[in-house]
Amino acid sequence: MSYILTNYGGLLLRAMGQTLLLTLSGLFFASIIGVIFGLLAVSHNRICNWIETIFIDIVRGVPMIVLAYFVFFGIPYFMNNTLGKNVTLSALTAGTICLSLNCGAYMAEIIRAGIQSVDPGQMEAARSLGLTYGTAMRKVVMPQAIRTMIPTIISQFIITLKDSSILSVIGFPELVNTAKNIVANTFMSFQTWLVVAIMYLIIILALSKAAKVIERRLNRGRKKV
Repeated sequence: MSYILTNYGGLLLRAMGQTLLLTLSGLFFASIIGVIFGLLAVSHNRICNWIETIFIDIVRGVPMIVLAYFVFFGIPYFMNNTLGKNVTLSALTAGTICLSLNCGAYMAEIIRAGIQSVDPGQMEAARSLGLTYGTAMRKVVMPQAIRTMIPTIISQFIITLKDSSILSVIGFPELVNTAKNIVANTFMSFQTWLVVAIMYLIIILALSKAAKVIERRLNRGRKKV
């Protein structure tokens, strides 16, 4: 283990940085997707509800590894052979798209549940004061919903961080892919994967602890109210 840390520790730390970059990028765009489809889910328009349901069912029904291959290989192939466009996607771009879609589907459900957890009377009271639906949602409902969503969003971040390891199949230089290359060069499988497991464990435990602390503070805030 000391040999791996001494000779490949810097490489593994850079790979973890790439993993966090990919995860944060995916979570950023997933949040945008989640807000859009979460709002569609709570809309009173049936067509909007159908659009949200179809998106959620398709994305959540496709395994992550299949989605990664589809985005990285399938989309460029379709663009090149069908539309005559010379398109290539980098592993980072494809990985971000893949994580954004996958995480976005779950974020949409988190946001839908958060909005629906707010007392409907809040929206009715805001509308009775003359606020439009959009303004009432943005200034009255969403701030309250976010309080209940934060712990779950952190948990989703942890899941997305772990799911990013799947993207080693498209050659993105994240932690798992880098570890595979180190094992291929050193044949030190046990030591390498032990170091990688510890690195993941440290970050995930820190995030889990942060989620619990935030949840306790939010619960204290609700009790005071």
